[in-house]
Amino acid sequence: MRKDIAGVRAPSGPAVDAARLVCAEYADEALYHHSSRAYFFGAAWAEARGLDFDRELLFVSAMLHDLALTPPFDSHALPFEEAGGHLARVFTAGLGWPAERRDRAAELIVLHMRDDVAPEVDVESRLLQVGTSADVSGTGFDMFGPGFCEALVAAYPRRGFAASFVHLFRDQARRKPGCVAAELVAGDWPERTLAHPLEARPLERD
Repeated sequence: MRKDIAGVRAPSGPAVDAARLVCAEYADEALYHHSSRAYFFGAAWAEARGLDFDRELLFVSAMLHDLALTPPFDSHALPFEEAGGHLARVFTAGLGWPAERRDRAAELIVLHMRDDVAPEVDVESRLLQVGTSADVSGTGFDMFGPGFCEALVAAYPRRGFAASFVHLFRDQARRKPGCVAAELVAGDWPERTLAHPLEARPLERD
């Protein structure tokens, strides 16, 4: 795992290592790299605005936020973000986090698929929203400099992420027609995701 991307650092410690390990084991490479990029996009956005935030909470939540899209954790009844919130509560219980902090991890994951949260209300939830939106559909992508984006994709290549992620959301929409993913699939979200600037530009380097 890269600890620094263009001056934006990742946290360290047992919780960080455990979350990264679980994400790498259960997500495919494209989804794992997306989770990593989501953290760095969110952290970069915060640093550019001088915002203080809980790096460990944001990183752990970013690593876990899409794991309920994978077969072992997919719920037949719950939207993936809600199932992911429950997964986060179980995972962080194993880390010994207190109930309030476990609830926060779950809250970040659920809210990343909800309406924008103001940073002055909940900075970590806003950062996960910023990070996931910038990396998936390109919303707010123009706020990040090309040097940072090139370094980020060099460290965590996309590996056809857009097409695979659209497929995952379409599957969620088919099986759970009332979920937020279904609303996105019904609109222009698939086209925006497939047209992401990082998908169109050959920035990957091995």
